Amino acid sequence: MSGESETLLRLSIFAGVLIVLAGLEVLWPRRAVPGRVIRWPANAALSVLNSVLTRLIFLVVPSLSVLAALYGEGQGFGVLPRLGLTGFVAGFVGFILLDLAIYIQHVAFHYVPAFWMVHRVHHADTEFDVTTGIRFHPVEIIFSLVWKIAVVLMLGVPAFAVFVFEIALNATSMFSHANVRLPLWLDRLVRRVTVTPDMHRIHHSIAMDETNSNFGFNLSLWDRLFSTYRESAAGSQETMLIGLASYRGARTAQLFWLLRFPFARGPSA
Repeated sequence: MSGESETLLRLSIFAGVLIVLAGLEVLWPRRAVPGRVIRWPANAALSVLNSVLTRLIFLVVPSLSVLAALYGEGQGFGVLPRLGLTGFVAGFVGFILLDLAIYIQHVAFHYVPAFWMVHRVHHADTEFDVTTGIRFHPVEIIFSLVWKIAVVLMLGVPAFAVFVFEIALNATSMFSHANVRLPLWLDRLVRRVTVTPDMHRIHHSIAMDETNSNFGFNLSLWDRLFSTYRESAAGSQETMLIGLASYRGARTAQLFWLLRFPFARGPSA
């Protein structure tokens, strides 16, 4: 697959998932989410800015993580090839380990102060819907890309698995943030495998003990395995406060405020 085809496919899947989930939010909302006209432009602008910046910084490449995987395959890098794992088996194991790496990254962004200052841009959203899943500061996007490349090269994850993982990560990030009402029985069933909106919404609670739980984006396994899983919030899903206690109001939906936020003095939450 050429770089242009890969970029077009990823963009098409991203746009399709975003549109479908936005439509489902209208049809079956989990909670009232006012202010879309104010919040959505800033959240979408961050996503577009991140896409443009990463491509400019890395010389207009379609996906640096996939290119890194192709380079690693050509050089025989990584733990997986040295263990004799190839093909589908290496891809499956690599996918699982990449998801673990993103979980570890997410935990680090909460507990390392310098990382939290950047990641709190994501948490400063005072509502929770599909666009929250694309609301990340450019510094976080670049760090995440560098981290994924390092993990891909260290493990020797096949390029096809990295490509599938990138698509899955984008899709599940939007799904886990979607303001969609799932029947409780379906939510319980789905969250045995992947993170549901009700599970991840707890992570965006204004209460820090709830914020520091449910770190998974894709697989729910890691939160259960490392005892960071929280079944339910102290309050109801419909009325729980979202965001950071010290940062409320219209400024949290202003693009330039969001870009400056990691470098601003003030409370950490």
